[in-house]
Amino acid sequence: MRVLVTGHLGYIGAHLTDLLLRDGHFVRGVDLNYFETSHFAPLTPASESVIGDFTDLTERDLEGFDAVMHLGGICNDPMGRFAPELTLRFNLEGTLQLAKMAKAAGVPRFLVSSSCSIYGKTGDRALDETDQVEPLTVYARSKIESERLVAQLADATFSPVYLRNATAYGSSPRLRLDLVVNDLTSRAYATGELRILSDGSPWRPFVHCRDIARAFVYLAQAPLEQVHNQAFNIGVDRENYQVKDIVDLVLQVIPGSRAVYTGEGSSDARDYRVSFARFTTTFPDFEFQYTVREGISELIADFQRYGMTQAMIEGSRFSRLKTLELKLNALAGAGRQ
Repeated sequence: MRVLVTGHLGYIGAHLTDLLLRDGHFVRGVDLNYFETSHFAPLTPASESVIGDFTDLTERDLEGFDAVMHLGGICNDPMGRFAPELTLRFNLEGTLQLAKMAKAAGVPRFLVSSSCSIYGKTGDRALDETDQVEPLTVYARSKIESERLVAQLADATFSPVYLRNATAYGSSPRLRLDLVVNDLTSRAYATGELRILSDGSPWRPFVHCRDIARAFVYLAQAPLEQVHNQAFNIGVDRENYQVKDIVDLVLQVIPGSRAVYTGEGSSDARDYRVSFARFTTTFPDFEFQYTVREGISELIADFQRYGMTQAMIEGSRFSRLKTLELKLNALAGAGRQ
């Protein structure tokens, strides 16, 4: 296949590029490379790498590709709260624009990186793709609205697919530590102490970042009738955890560390469990390769291998929000000069 990947230098995109190339596919990557400081481990270069904004792509840039895998954009809820205009520009308007150009260019399959964050609060049961969503943030709203708008473009020649990814975790050449599992693991590794603002009761579904990338590759090649204009929750049922369960797993893997529940409370109202039955029953031969516990152990091993320090953990290097704040503040300062 010839594949265009937006966000190929990101946390998941780095794995996706590597997997596609290992399978013999041609990969043109497009990425602003805003988070180049998050470089953590050796990165597999794309066949062609374009450093630029995916919203600047033209129809001609997309001609001749068998699939577009769209990971580019604002990547989580905190960043969406900090930069709502950018979130809507990239995640909603930019995604729709890219889909329209891909369709006009004759690209048959368009895979969108969406999020289980759209479910918001689920109550006592795990929700599936047919249930009503409750997006609580600008980021989540941008994801579900982009799904709805792109769906209107689907026809016999253009087949969109939406990957509603569970909360990602795990090591990556472009590391992020602003994710629940990675954050708790890194802080326990650096300080021996976990400070949890909530009571630990909120639920989240989890999936390894490389398993998300593997799902992209798989769905790009799945039979059309199984994926056409379909949304899939990406993860496995057994990996729905309460935050306190993740804390316990980190404490088990890092002996001597301890947890402190501060009682401050959290502004994050999300509390959701998700059913992954549609994906697992439709594609029974796909096997998720990681568990959260294995991901924690992998992170610790890579922290040791690549020389992770407390200063690196507490700084902006591996935090998308902190890095974005620094970038935007620098741009604003330059504009005032």
